[in-house]
Parts: sequence; C-alpha cells; structure tokens
Amino acid sequence: MTHFAVRRAADATFAAPTQLPYSSDGFRRRTVVDEGDGAVHSGFGICELAPDGATGAHVNAYEESFHMLSGTVILDVPESSYLLEEGDYGLLPTGVPHAWRGAGDTVARWADMLAPVPRARYGYDTQAVPALPAREPARIDVRDPRTRSFGHFEAAQMDPGKQSQDLLAVSASMRTALLVYSGITVKMMVDSDLGAVASTMFMVQYAPDGVAGSHDHPFEETYLIVEGTVDATFDGERHRLGVGDAAWAGAGCVHSFANAGTGPVRWLETQAPQPPSRHSYRFTRDWDYLRETLGEKP
Repeated sequence: MTHFAVRRAADATFAAPTQLPYSSDGFRRRTVVDEGDGAVHSGFGICELAPDGATGAHVNAYEESFHMLSGTVILDVPESSYLLEEGDYGLLPTGVPHAWRGAGDTVARWADMLAPVPRARYGYDTQAVPALPAREPARIDVRDPRTRSFGHFEAAQMDPGKQSQDLLAVSASMRTALLVYSGITVKMMVDSDLGAVASTMFMVQYAPDGVAGSHDHPFEETYLIVEGTVDATFDGERHRLGVGDAAWAGAGCVHSFANAGTGPVRWLETQAPQPPSRHSYRFTRDWDYLRETLGEKP
C-alpha cells in the first residue's frame, strides 16, 4: 500500500474554509495534505489573504508554523503585532491566540504547517477567542535577542560561500548554520531552538548533481517546490515536480530525490513529529550492503 500524496500546482484550488469557528473575510486556503490523505501529524497548506481581509482571533489545539511566500500580512498575537513579508517565518505554539490582517496592495500568500493534523471530528481543533488589540505592527528583527518565535529566510542563505561573519545579517550562531552534503544544502527554520515541539520546517536545495538515495523515516514529510525541478520517487512511483507542486510522504514511505534540471532545485520541507535523536533516516543501500556482506541477494 502506498502512503504518499502528490499535489500539482496546475490543479490547485483555493477556497474559504467552511469549518472555521471564527469569522474571516478575504481568507482562502489550498489544502495540500490533511487527515483525508491518511496523515496523522501533518496538516499542510497554502494560505491567501486579501489586502483588506482579516481572520478572527482564535487558538489551535496544534502547533502552527508558517513561511511567507509573497506579499505582506499582519499577525496579531497577545504581546504584539508583526508586519510579515516574503521570507519571514515563524511559530505559533499550541494555545496561543492569534489573528491575521491584510496589508499592502496585493494578496499575501504563506505556507502553513499544522501539527498534529487538525481533526474534523473535533471541530478541526480550533476555537474562537476574544479579539486581540490591533496595534501598529512592527517588523521582525532577527538580530534582537528577544525575537523568540520568528526568523527570516533569503535564498542567499543556501550559499555556503556567503556565510562569513562580514556578510551575515545576524550574529554567527547555530541559527545561521547550514548542513551541506552530497550536493544537498539544508537551512533550518522552525525547530526546537525556535520553540517547536511537534514539527520542523526548513529549506532544502539540491545542486545540479544533487541526489538523495531511497530511504524512509519514522515520521511524515511534506515538500513544496519553490525553485527548479526534481524527480521524486515515492514507494516506487516516479513524479517530476516543479514550482508550486507539493508532495507528502507518510512514515515508512520509501522515497528518493534527484535534481532534474541544470540549475538548483529548492523546496520548503516539513517533518512531523520531530525526528528522533538516532535512526531518523533508513537508507535502502545500507541494508542492501548488509545483505551482500552476508552473502544474500538484495
């Protein structure tokens, strides 16, 4: 039985959710994966909010991470209001009241990751709460040590050659670290260091020769392609994914990736629950090697 989903940008539909227990105007969402796909830990989608749109204040019985894809939007939380723009990301922990307001002159769009997956039988695990103050919004200041739940991503952050202290916009720390291996670069965004407990969100980039061999995990993953083209294989089915396409792999789904273009391919990725401290990757080739060592056929 396959345990994955592929969603094409060409087939994407945005609609105002009908199950919200709070008021909303000018808000629409594209569902990428939810419990209807068999997901237990991942509710992933793309949200849109009109410049004059707004959502009512509410709390969730799940953790919500987000990454701004385009436009600007205002996020109201109990301690402040923030003006978010393309590249900003952040975390809304379980039970934290929040509301969204439109800003600028274009539709704002952001990816959201909800973990664990909202359940229809429990009202999608969301509750309306009293309105929050609509303060004058402040920009995200990633250099301010008091900024605990937000960050900002730029494509240049995927280039190891641009991570020297004099080129960094923030102080050198593990928040600016890159993981580079086998033509693959990973930039962590939302993780336990930012306060997340149920999921992670990060950016992945493959060089033209970047390849990840077949493997699986004891957690669910979601992928949203933001640049380039990748050949992805899920449980033996190959799919070519381009910008705007998305996919989800459930726990135990064997998958692999190879850059299918001449330039880099980059995608936003999430994992839920958070990976264990050991054995979070199970590569097919390692177990094939063991069988060969023992004299067995793969």
